[in-house]
Amino acid sequence: MPGLAAPLIAWYRDAARDLPWRREGFGAWGTLVSEFMLQQTPVNRVVPHLEAWLTRWPTPADLAASPPGDAVTQWANLGYPRRALWLHRAAVEIRDRHDGVVPRDVEALLALTGIGDYTARAVAVFAYGDRHPVVDTNTRRVLARAIEGRAQPGPPHRRDLEAMEAELPADVAESAIVNAAAMELGAIVCTARAPRCEACPLATQCAWRAAGYPASEDRRRKQATYEGSDRQTRGAVLKTLREAAPAAVPAFAVIPQWPDAAQRDRAIDSLIADGLVEAADEHLRLPGHPAS
Repeated sequence: MPGLAAPLIAWYRDAARDLPWRREGFGAWGTLVSEFMLQQTPVNRVVPHLEAWLTRWPTPADLAASPPGDAVTQWANLGYPRRALWLHRAAVEIRDRHDGVVPRDVEALLALTGIGDYTARAVAVFAYGDRHPVVDTNTRRVLARAIEGRAQPGPPHRRDLEAMEAELPADVAESAIVNAAAMELGAIVCTARAPRCEACPLATQCAWRAAGYPASEDRRRKQATYEGSDRQTRGAVLKTLREAAPAAVPAFAVIPQWPDAAQRDRAIDSLIADGLVEAADEHLRLPGHPAS
């Protein structure tokens, strides 16, 4: 068994958090929805939204039958609302191309709207039990420290998959545990800013620890400040339209007191361009709802 696998498996069985998508029988659709929601969003914010989403739309066909604006409304304050629109489109594609069943094949998953390499592999591994390397930001940090002796990983690269592949056991079930364990370790122990090395199952074989914790350049992309940003403005526009849905709102009545009128107009224009807002007769509404 590869060097990191055995300690990761033993640690994960005792330390893994009880999360909905890790429970028996959670299903491929639930796994897919959870992966969409978890992109750039903390777990504790995702769980209640995920449960509400799956209660309302327990299958891809259920979501596909609703207007896309309902998905944007249900997304609420999770952020990056294009994910809701992409998830709705993926549900339509699953219904129309795959008879309503989330595909198992990685290439078929990659062909769905909004699904990248990580999400496709995560669904294939965690929902269907297949053997693939799954690499997210947390996994990359664990590999960078434990194997390469660097404090932070470099930019994402295909080599990350090769590095994780080298750590996977041949046994399919164990390989899925190692994938999940590496992500979990990075999320709760081997964190970016305050790693708890005393609690790490890889401490005795960690190259970064053995080298004395040398600093390395942090090349992670920095997220822009939210306060006063176009993202905040877009969120305020969508909040107004969600609260009014399915009705339309006169354009002049959408956040009319916003301190920067040009920013407000720019946000509305960008939301229309992204397909998150529809404009007609000087009114704005969420997509897919009939004109009132």
